[in-house]
Amino acid sequence: MEETEQWLELLEQKGGRITGPRRAIVELMVGSDRALSPVDVFDRARGKYPKMGLVTVYRTLEILSDLGLVDRVHQAGGCHMYLRAAHGHEHLLICSCCGRASYFSGDDLGPLFERISKDSGYLIQSHWLQLQGLCKDCHKEV
Repeated sequence: MEETEQWLELLEQKGGRITGPRRAIVELMVGSDRALSPVDVFDRARGKYPKMGLVTVYRTLEILSDLGLVDRVHQAGGCHMYLRAAHGHEHLLICSCCGRASYFSGDDLGPLFERISKDSGYLIQSHWLQLQGLCKDCHKEV
């Protein structure tokens, strides 16, 4: 089964109706190599569905996030962008200029987390590592 169809099936199982606008959002997120803001998603998906509402974008991205299909990308200004979720134990590398993103395999951080947990008394349940810099295309322009 194609990845877009898998996402749509999961979305439907979560109680989301599969409408044309939602399909356009899923297709966009599955195929994007960039972190996108909800407004970016709205602007790009409206090409297929001009009557799409921004609320539909926010609700669909929230459901996709709850399903673990997209990750929120944190920005310095506090605004969230969204990107297709990592597969397995990967971390995010994102261009701070153009938003291009890729995942890289991460080291086992378990021993570090165990030490931090022991020292702090926290029960660490998850982590997320995001590195920012300039991609090779944007780096050439600097």
